[in-house]
Amino acid sequence: MEGVNNKIIVIGPQFCSPQPLQIFIKKKVYFLGGHEYEVKDDNGNMVFTIKNVLGFFRSKLIVFDAANLPILTLKIKPLTWHGRWQTFKGDSTDEKDLIFSAKNSSIFQFTRNLDIFLANNISEQVCDFKMKSSYMDSNCDIFVGQSSTLIAQMDKKYTAGSVFLGRDKFMVKVNSNVDHAFIVSLIVILEEISSSGQSSTHSSKH
Repeated sequence: MEGVNNKIIVIGPQFCSPQPLQIFIKKKVYFLGGHEYEVKDDNGNMVFTIKNVLGFFRSKLIVFDAANLPILTLKIKPLTWHGRWQTFKGDSTDEKDLIFSAKNSSIFQFTRNLDIFLANNISEQVCDFKMKSSYMDSNCDIFVGQSSTLIAQMDKKYTAGSVFLGRDKFMVKVNSNVDHAFIVSLIVILEEISSSGQSSTHSSKH
């Protein structure tokens, strides 16, 4: 993470806006399997698309920018109890390109709270960011470390489409000077954990 003029930069400075942002994430689940996400701004402009790429053992998600260039790859780390999610640069899954990872905060928790560790936080004694979600992950708050500094909020909208058509919609408020590519990737990871049925009552250190 870089701190430049009070900016929170994890993915890149181009994803920091001097003004607060309201963005919308729409999840599309296809009848024959697979899913993807569309991320749009308040004006309906496409900001990111996130595509589920099926693999031989595990699938991964690739985040594309508005120019359709891959900027991030999200995947669950293999051989970990209930999973640790990792985020890499571009379309890489090489450890040298790791940006951050996320895991459940504690072994026993009634809501799904995630600790986020940047790649250079080797000891992981203290998380760099924390996500605190409500029951059923219908909304969540994202904070800096263990502090009360709120940097983004998500609210999941339940509609007839989300129930019957496999379309979920998330409204995300991102504070000014906060890397919104980072925030979007966290929301997608939370949804992937929630929708895959990974338990919120177990955790893995690894």
